[in-house]
Amino acid sequence: MAMEVEAGIEDYTRDGTVDLKRNPVRRSKRGGWKACSFIVVYEVFERMAYYGISSNLVVYLTTKLHQGTVKSANNVTNWAGTVWMTPVLGAYIADAHLGRYWTFLGASAIYLTGMTILTLAVSLPGLKPPPCHPAGESHCQKATTLQLAVFYGALYTLAVGTGGTKPNISTIGADQFDDFEPKEKAQKLSFFNWWMFSIFFGILFASTVLVYIQDNVGWALGYGLPTVGLAVSISIFLAGTPFYRHRVPTGSPFTRIAKVIVAALRKWKVDVPSDPKELYELNLDGYTKNGKFRIDSTPSLRFLNKAAVMTGSNSGAWMLCTVTHVEEAKQMLRMIPILMSTFVPSTMVAQIGTLFVKQGTTLDRSIGGFHIPAASLSGFVTLSMLVSVVLYDKFFVRMMRRITKNPRGISLLQRMGIGMAFHIVIMAVASLVERKRLNAAREYNVVENGGQIPLTIFILLPQFVLMGTADAFLEVAKIEFFYDQAPEDMKSLGTSYATTSIGVGNFLSSFLLVTVSDLTKEHSHHGWILNNLNASHLDYYYAFFAVLNVLNFIFFIVAAKCYIYKAEVSDSMEVLKEELRG
Repeated sequence: MAMEVEAGIEDYTRDGTVDLKRNPVRRSKRGGWKACSFIVVYEVFERMAYYGISSNLVVYLTTKLHQGTVKSANNVTNWAGTVWMTPVLGAYIADAHLGRYWTFLGASAIYLTGMTILTLAVSLPGLKPPPCHPAGESHCQKATTLQLAVFYGALYTLAVGTGGTKPNISTIGADQFDDFEPKEKAQKLSFFNWWMFSIFFGILFASTVLVYIQDNVGWALGYGLPTVGLAVSISIFLAGTPFYRHRVPTGSPFTRIAKVIVAALRKWKVDVPSDPKELYELNLDGYTKNGKFRIDSTPSLRFLNKAAVMTGSNSGAWMLCTVTHVEEAKQMLRMIPILMSTFVPSTMVAQIGTLFVKQGTTLDRSIGGFHIPAASLSGFVTLSMLVSVVLYDKFFVRMMRRITKNPRGISLLQRMGIGMAFHIVIMAVASLVERKRLNAAREYNVVENGGQIPLTIFILLPQFVLMGTADAFLEVAKIEFFYDQAPEDMKSLGTSYATTSIGVGNFLSSFLLVTVSDLTKEHSHHGWILNNLNASHLDYYYAFFAVLNVLNFIFFIVAAKCYIYKAEVSDSMEVLKEELRG
């Protein structure tokens, strides 16, 4: 009987996760890959919905709303930037108030509402301008204020919804693995690889099947299908509710970080003792019984240690913080230089759905009697990424484990660095390919009239395939890094760092596009980026991006050299290696 009771106790998770009624949960009943299967399937359908809209949005803006190259590209990146920035708000609501599960469900309802209105906006004749041929010309009737309000209102409603789903769904998935259980901790190492695999599987369907439907069948069906797909994905997520583990919200992470900074500033004249044991900290039992980690003091960002110095004037949380509290704030602040180094690569990713697609519209897209949508080439980003992730997880990691003795094969920052190096190559290749396209435009005398160039669209294939390979290194490592290095109670905020990177990258893309376009047209110059791409100089623009990536790569190397991995993760990885070896 005693052994049965002991076995029952061991079956409960030790990481503080609970059910929706906040009761402790059994490991055998909830969590693990059984729970994650619902989440991963959800992500396939949800990514199909989002990329079913975003992949071809620039084409809709130019052909149906009759906008120019710079304006349509900026509208796409500004919207995408908002989509990827709102997760900061969603992470705050989840961590501070509602929890990840309820925040996700509420945001999903907003998301679905936006998708439904958007489908109506592209379907009803009164909500869009009349057709015009050739599309995008100056004589075409522009959309009315009402039509634009409905269309962009739907887009930005969708953006608010994704703000609550993006930072929480991947975190909910990672929460299904108990860091105190060696087997589950080992499974968690592969979770983000397969998570990204599911994402790009959904993207592949969107960038091939849905894009083709939009270009050749109709936008109503092309947007209606992803809307239905989103409704299906939410239903799948709900079906897995009995199997999920949940974390209780622990308060605003922003407030907790602010308390450390304020406490340190208020005691800026106080000396930090040489012995860290003299700093204020709770007993170890106070953490472990709640499934939390106690973090030892580190010498980095030493000024913040003042917040944990005990003085006679200590009064309240805004004057004295525990060492663990201080170290949690340090962890979030230490990641900021790494976050900043990801902005430029995210700007490169933004070109896939804007200028790369616009390039494709100028080329021969026919294979026999089949007409390839320009946006479909983004499917090769997905295919390349899927293949690269599988090869990375199954072969590269195993090979590097033997050399580095690291369970991940190489560190997360090393993986990110490889991806950033790829971005330098991508933009150099894109510049050379664009030069070839422009030479062909001159050769066939279609520069002034902006006509189609008799070159196959597949000359753009290298930059799309290389982008997928870069994603397999950088994008996967980025989301895992920010999740892994965030404190246990700030995982949603950590995940939102990854989405913030993409958001800032899109806004940076808009800024650079407008700035370069305006500067290169000054003093009667022709300009690098015009509505007529055959008369533009995107080859110069892409070469500028290549140089920008080189400078950013240098900055990343410096930031990575200075970065200190959070202590308990470094220790736990060593423990995990021993446990797996045993």
